Amino acid sequence: MKKITKGVIAIAGFGTRFLPATKTIPKEMLPIVDKPIIQYIVEEMVAAGITDIVLVTSAQKRAVEDHFDRAYEVEDHLETTGKTAMLKELRKIDKLANFIYVRQKGGRGNGAAVLSAESAIGNEPFVLAFGDDLVRTTPGQPSFSQQMVSEYSQYGCSILGVQPMPATEVHKYGVVELDSRGQVAKLMEKPSPKETKSNLVSFGRYLLTPEVFSYLKKTAVGKGGEIWLTDGIAAMLQKYPVRVRQIKGGQWYTTGDPVNYFRTLLAYSADHPDLKKELKSFTKKL
Repeated sequence: MKKITKGVIAIAGFGTRFLPATKTIPKEMLPIVDKPIIQYIVEEMVAAGITDIVLVTSAQKRAVEDHFDRAYEVEDHLETTGKTAMLKELRKIDKLANFIYVRQKGGRGNGAAVLSAESAIGNEPFVLAFGDDLVRTTPGQPSFSQQMVSEYSQYGCSILGVQPMPATEVHKYGVVELDSRGQVAKLMEKPSPKETKSNLVSFGRYLLTPEVFSYLKKTAVGKGGEIWLTDGIAAMLQKYPVRVRQIKGGQWYTTGDPVNYFRTLLAYSADHPDLKKELKSFTKKL
Protein backbone atom coordinates (compact mmCIF):
# COMPACT_ATOMS: atom_id res chain seq x y z
CA MET A 1 0.00 0.00 0.00
CA LYS A 2 1.46 3.33 -1.11
CA LYS A 3 2.23 5.99 1.47
CA ILE A 4 0.16 9.11 0.94
CA THR A 5 2.35 12.15 0.39
CA LYS A 6 0.26 14.22 -2.01
CA GLY A 7 -2.71 16.51 -1.52
CA VAL A 8 -4.91 18.57 -3.82
CA ILE A 9 -6.74 21.76 -2.86
CA ALA A 10 -9.33 23.05 -5.33
CA ILE A 11 -9.50 26.86 -5.23
CA ALA A 12 -10.45 27.92 -8.76
CA GLY A 13 -13.93 29.28 -7.89
CA PHE A 14 -14.83 32.97 -8.13
CA GLY A 15 -16.25 33.43 -4.61
CA THR A 16 -19.25 35.32 -5.96
CA ARG A 17 -21.16 35.12 -2.66
CA PHE A 18 -18.55 37.44 -1.12
CA LEU A 19 -18.50 40.11 -3.81
CA PRO A 20 -17.34 42.85 -3.84
CA ALA A 21 -14.81 41.67 -1.20
CA THR A 22 -13.56 38.91 -3.50
CA LYS A 23 -13.20 41.12 -6.57
CA THR A 24 -9.44 41.20 -6.00
CA ILE A 25 -8.97 38.96 -2.93
CA PRO A 26 -9.46 35.18 -3.32
CA LYS A 27 -12.06 33.91 -0.88
CA GLU A 28 -9.50 31.37 0.35
CA MET A 29 -7.38 34.30 1.54
CA LEU A 30 -10.11 35.68 3.80
CA PRO A 31 -8.76 35.61 7.37
CA ILE A 32 -9.86 33.31 10.15
CA VAL A 33 -8.40 35.35 13.02
CA ASP A 34 -4.75 35.75 11.96
CA LYS A 35 -4.37 33.18 9.16
CA PRO A 36 -6.12 32.83 5.80
CA ILE A 37 -8.52 29.93 5.28
CA ILE A 38 -6.15 28.21 2.86
CA GLN A 39 -3.31 28.02 5.40
CA TYR A 40 -5.45 26.06 7.86
CA ILE A 41 -6.13 23.48 5.14
CA VAL A 42 -2.46 23.23 4.21
CA GLU A 43 -1.45 22.78 7.87
CA GLU A 44 -4.07 20.04 8.27
CA MET A 45 -2.60 18.13 5.33
CA VAL A 46 0.99 18.64 6.45
CA ALA A 47 0.09 17.19 9.85
CA ALA A 48 -0.95 14.01 7.98
CA GLY A 49 2.49 13.62 6.41
CA ILE A 50 1.67 15.23 3.07
CA THR A 51 4.72 16.84 1.50
CA ASP A 52 3.47 17.87 -1.98
CA ILE A 53 0.37 20.04 -2.28
CA VAL A 54 -1.23 20.74 -5.66
CA LEU A 55 -3.34 23.90 -5.72
CA VAL A 56 -5.80 23.97 -8.61
CA THR A 57 -6.17 27.68 -9.30
CA SER A 58 -7.43 30.30 -11.73
CA ALA A 59 -6.09 33.66 -12.88
CA GLN A 60 -7.66 35.41 -9.87
CA LYS A 61 -5.65 33.42 -7.31
CA ARG A 62 -2.20 35.03 -7.51
CA ALA A 63 -2.48 36.15 -3.88
CA VAL A 64 -2.50 32.49 -2.79
CA GLU A 65 0.78 31.85 -4.60
CA ASP A 66 2.24 35.00 -3.03
CA HIS A 67 1.15 33.88 0.45
CA PHE A 68 3.12 30.64 0.22
CA ASP A 69 6.20 32.45 -1.07
CA ARG A 70 8.77 34.55 0.82
CA ALA A 71 7.89 38.17 1.64
CA TYR A 72 11.33 39.76 1.95
CA GLU A 73 10.21 43.35 2.56
CA VAL A 74 7.84 42.33 5.35
CA GLU A 75 10.51 40.08 6.85
CA ASP A 76 13.07 42.89 6.78
CA HIS A 77 10.58 45.19 8.52
CA LEU A 78 9.87 42.64 11.26
CA GLU A 79 13.58 42.01 11.77
CA THR A 80 14.36 45.73 11.94
CA THR A 81 11.57 46.39 14.45
CA GLY A 82 12.52 43.43 16.64
CA LYS A 83 9.31 41.44 16.07
CA THR A 84 11.16 38.15 16.10
CA ALA A 85 8.22 35.90 17.08
CA MET A 86 6.14 37.12 14.15
CA LEU A 87 9.15 36.85 11.84
CA LYS A 88 9.64 33.23 12.86
CA GLU A 89 5.99 32.42 12.10
CA LEU A 90 6.16 34.15 8.73
CA ARG A 91 9.27 32.24 7.67
CA LYS A 92 7.56 28.90 8.35
CA ILE A 93 4.88 29.43 5.70
CA ASP A 94 6.83 28.79 2.49
CA LYS A 95 8.47 25.73 4.09
CA LEU A 96 5.20 24.00 4.98
CA ALA A 97 5.19 21.90 1.80
CA ASN A 98 6.29 21.69 -1.80
CA PHE A 99 3.62 23.73 -3.58
CA ILE A 100 2.59 22.94 -7.15
CA TYR A 101 0.20 25.29 -8.96
CA VAL A 102 -1.96 24.21 -11.90
CA ARG A 103 -4.74 26.12 -13.64
CA GLN A 104 -8.13 24.44 -13.82
CA LYS A 105 -8.91 23.41 -17.37
CA GLY A 106 -11.31 21.20 -19.29
CA GLY A 107 -14.64 22.49 -18.01
CA ARG A 108 -16.43 23.75 -14.93
CA GLY A 109 -17.04 21.97 -11.64
CA ASN A 110 -15.12 20.22 -8.90
CA GLY A 111 -14.66 17.12 -11.08
CA ALA A 112 -12.82 19.23 -13.64
CA ALA A 113 -10.65 20.63 -10.83
CA VAL A 114 -9.59 17.12 -9.77
CA LEU A 115 -8.81 16.13 -13.35
CA SER A 116 -6.59 19.20 -13.70
CA ALA A 117 -4.34 17.79 -10.95
CA GLU A 118 -3.86 14.37 -12.58
CA SER A 119 -0.45 15.05 -14.13
CA ALA A 120 0.93 16.20 -10.76
CA ILE A 121 -0.59 13.29 -8.81
CA GLY A 122 0.14 10.43 -11.20
CA ASN A 123 -0.72 6.92 -10.07
CA GLU A 124 -0.87 7.70 -6.35
CA PRO A 125 -3.63 8.05 -3.76
CA PHE A 126 -4.15 11.60 -2.53
CA VAL A 127 -6.10 13.73 -0.09
CA LEU A 128 -8.45 16.26 -1.67
CA ALA A 129 -9.84 19.39 -0.02
CA PHE A 130 -12.07 22.18 -1.23
CA GLY A 131 -10.75 25.61 -0.39
CA ASP A 132 -13.77 26.79 1.61
CA ASP A 133 -14.07 23.82 4.00
CA LEU A 134 -12.30 23.66 7.36
CA VAL A 135 -12.26 20.89 9.95
CA ARG A 136 -11.56 22.15 13.46
CA THR A 137 -10.35 19.34 15.69
CA THR A 138 -10.07 19.58 19.44
CA PRO A 139 -6.60 19.72 21.05
CA GLY A 140 -5.04 16.28 21.27
CA GLN A 141 -6.99 14.89 18.32
CA PRO A 142 -5.26 14.13 15.01
CA SER A 143 -6.13 16.40 12.09
CA PHE A 144 -8.95 15.15 9.92
CA SER A 145 -6.55 14.44 7.06
CA GLN A 146 -4.61 12.25 9.51
CA GLN A 147 -7.82 10.45 10.43
CA MET A 148 -8.55 9.77 6.76
CA VAL A 149 -5.02 8.50 6.10
CA SER A 150 -5.42 6.15 9.07
CA GLU A 151 -8.72 4.88 7.63
CA TYR A 152 -7.03 4.30 4.27
CA SER A 153 -4.21 2.33 5.88
CA GLN A 154 -6.85 -0.02 7.28
CA TYR A 155 -9.05 -0.47 4.20
CA GLY A 156 -6.92 0.58 1.21
CA CYS A 157 -9.77 2.27 -0.66
CA SER A 158 -11.17 5.75 -1.30
CA ILE A 159 -12.59 7.51 1.76
CA LEU A 160 -15.22 10.27 1.91
CA GLY A 161 -15.37 12.76 4.77
CA VAL A 162 -18.99 12.82 5.98
CA GLN A 163 -21.12 14.46 8.63
CA PRO A 164 -24.79 14.07 9.60
CA MET A 165 -26.95 17.08 8.70
CA PRO A 166 -30.57 18.06 9.43
CA ALA A 167 -32.97 16.62 6.84
CA THR A 168 -33.87 20.14 5.75
CA GLU A 169 -30.25 20.82 4.73
CA VAL A 170 -29.20 17.66 2.88
CA HIS A 171 -30.40 18.92 -0.51
CA LYS A 172 -27.46 21.36 -0.55
CA TYR A 173 -24.79 18.65 -0.51
CA GLY A 174 -23.65 15.34 -1.89
CA VAL A 175 -25.58 12.71 0.08
CA VAL A 176 -24.21 9.27 0.98
CA GLU A 177 -26.17 6.05 1.54
CA LEU A 178 -24.31 3.14 3.15
CA ASP A 179 -24.76 -0.62 2.84
CA SER A 180 -24.70 -3.15 5.68
CA ARG A 181 -20.87 -3.39 5.47
CA GLY A 182 -20.40 0.34 6.01
CA GLN A 183 -19.40 0.91 2.41
CA VAL A 184 -20.92 3.57 0.19
CA ALA A 185 -23.89 2.09 -1.66
CA LYS A 186 -25.14 5.27 -3.32
CA LEU A 187 -23.91 8.81 -3.78
CA MET A 188 -26.13 11.65 -5.03
CA GLU A 189 -25.33 15.29 -5.75
CA LYS A 190 -27.85 17.67 -4.14
CA PRO A 191 -30.84 15.29 -4.17
CA SER A 192 -34.39 16.41 -3.46
CA PRO A 193 -35.94 15.24 -0.14
CA LYS A 194 -37.91 12.62 -2.11
CA GLU A 195 -34.76 11.04 -3.54
CA THR A 196 -33.11 9.95 -0.27
CA LYS A 197 -33.75 9.29 3.40
CA SER A 198 -30.08 9.59 4.35
CA ASN A 199 -28.87 12.57 6.38
CA LEU A 200 -25.18 11.76 5.84
CA VAL A 201 -23.54 14.39 3.64
CA SER A 202 -20.14 14.42 1.99
CA PHE A 203 -18.13 17.59 2.55
CA GLY A 204 -14.85 18.96 1.21
CA ARG A 205 -12.48 16.21 2.37
CA TYR A 206 -11.71 13.10 0.35
CA LEU A 207 -9.01 10.50 0.17
CA LEU A 208 -9.07 9.19 -3.39
CA THR A 209 -7.28 6.40 -5.20
CA PRO A 210 -5.96 7.28 -8.68
CA GLU A 211 -8.68 5.24 -10.40
CA VAL A 212 -10.94 8.25 -9.90
CA PHE A 213 -9.25 10.03 -12.82
CA SER A 214 -10.36 7.48 -15.42
CA TYR A 215 -13.95 7.65 -14.17
CA LEU A 216 -14.00 11.44 -14.17
CA LYS A 217 -12.82 11.46 -17.79
CA LYS A 218 -15.96 9.53 -18.70
CA THR A 219 -18.28 11.58 -16.49
CA ALA A 220 -20.92 13.55 -18.39
CA VAL A 221 -21.68 17.18 -17.59
CA GLY A 222 -24.25 17.23 -14.78
CA LYS A 223 -26.30 19.73 -12.81
CA GLY A 224 -25.51 23.36 -13.54
CA GLY A 225 -23.45 22.44 -16.60
CA GLU A 226 -20.60 21.22 -14.37
CA ILE A 227 -18.55 18.03 -14.06
CA TRP A 228 -19.28 16.72 -10.56
CA LEU A 229 -16.79 14.70 -8.53
CA THR A 230 -19.78 12.98 -6.92
CA ASP A 231 -20.83 11.52 -10.28
CA GLY A 232 -17.32 10.17 -10.92
CA ILE A 233 -17.13 8.52 -7.50
CA ALA A 234 -20.64 7.09 -7.95
CA ALA A 235 -19.46 5.39 -11.13
CA MET A 236 -16.43 3.97 -9.29
CA LEU A 237 -18.73 2.15 -6.87
CA GLN A 238 -19.49 -0.45 -9.53
CA LYS A 239 -15.93 -1.79 -9.31
CA TYR A 240 -14.13 -0.22 -6.34
CA PRO A 241 -15.22 -0.01 -2.69
CA VAL A 242 -15.55 3.43 -1.13
CA ARG A 243 -15.88 4.02 2.61
CA VAL A 244 -16.66 7.04 4.79
CA ARG A 245 -15.03 8.71 7.76
CA GLN A 246 -16.85 10.86 10.27
CA ILE A 247 -14.84 13.42 12.23
CA LYS A 248 -13.57 12.21 15.58
CA GLY A 249 -13.21 15.03 18.07
CA GLY A 250 -14.00 17.92 15.80
CA GLN A 251 -16.42 19.79 13.58
CA TRP A 252 -16.67 20.65 9.90
CA TYR A 253 -17.15 24.31 9.04
CA THR A 254 -17.89 25.73 5.62
CA THR A 255 -16.77 29.27 4.84
CA GLY A 256 -18.45 29.43 1.45
CA ASP A 257 -21.00 32.11 2.30
CA PRO A 258 -21.01 35.14 4.65
CA VAL A 259 -23.17 33.58 7.40
CA ASN A 260 -21.13 30.37 7.64
CA TYR A 261 -17.91 32.32 7.33
CA PHE A 262 -18.94 34.35 10.38
CA ARG A 263 -19.82 31.18 12.31
CA THR A 264 -16.41 29.74 11.48
CA LEU A 265 -14.67 32.94 12.51
CA LEU A 266 -16.43 32.89 15.89
CA ALA A 267 -15.59 29.23 16.48
CA TYR A 268 -11.87 29.70 15.76
CA SER A 269 -11.76 32.98 17.70
CA ALA A 270 -13.09 31.15 20.75
CA ASP A 271 -9.95 28.96 20.65
CA HIS A 272 -7.50 31.84 20.31
CA PRO A 273 -5.61 32.56 23.57
CA ASP A 274 -5.52 36.32 22.95
CA LEU A 275 -9.15 36.65 21.87
CA LYS A 276 -11.39 34.19 23.70
CA LYS A 277 -11.83 36.28 26.86
CA GLU A 278 -12.66 39.45 24.91
CA LEU A 279 -14.93 37.51 22.56
CA LYS A 280 -16.92 36.03 25.45
CA SER A 281 -17.48 39.48 26.91
CA PHE A 282 -18.42 40.97 23.53
CA THR A 283 -20.91 38.25 22.61
CA LYS A 284 -22.62 38.60 25.99
CA LYS A 285 -23.17 42.29 25.25
CA LEU A 286 -24.60 41.45 21.83
